[in-house]
Amino acid sequence: MAESQAPNGAAARVALVTGGTSGFGVEIAKRLQADGMRVAVVGRNAPSAEVVAALGDALFVAGDVTEPGEPERIVQEVTERLGRLDVLVNNAGRRHAGLIVDNPVSELHEVFALNAVAPMAMTAAAARAMIRQGSGGAIINMLSRLATSGVPTLTTYTATKGALAAYTKGAAVELAEHRIRVNAVAPGMALTPL
Repeated sequence: MAESQAPNGAAARVALVTGGTSGFGVEIAKRLQADGMRVAVVGRNAPSAEVVAALGDALFVAGDVTEPGEPERIVQEVTERLGRLDVLVNNAGRRHAGLIVDNPVSELHEVFALNAVAPMAMTAAAARAMIRQGSGGAIINMLSRLATSGVPTLTTYTATKGALAAYTKGAAVELAEHRIRVNAVAPGMALTPL
């Protein structure tokens, strides 16, 4: 597909939002659209009719960012269908609560896979596409203000966000030479399904 056009005739920037079919993801996608970007949202399940209506012409990409090979496939689909990729928002994640003495190792792997490993893999896939384009870009990781706190029953969740915070700092330095900005946002509580 040819590159999308902005109202002023320039190529419209393209943003990809993981976890874009509910909660923060929907609101982030709506804001990016309001800023004139073409938006693709990724979700494991098809969005509800309400979300489809709210996001208008956003491209929905079905995918599980925790599966090997999926980050590359998702980025490839977005660039093929929308022409480019300028912004990645790593929003997919899940809250985990439980005492550390009760957490099975399988649960630890699942939470780290979604909250930490998947955003790292998505960052790498998006960065490769942005470097090929040669026009820079922006990557935003969703953290939590709890990432630096010790909160009983949220230890595993906060550890995943702490790991992503450290990764964000390293990625920002490493990708700066390619004019790719890597930042994080650490929101507090909000009225979302999470």
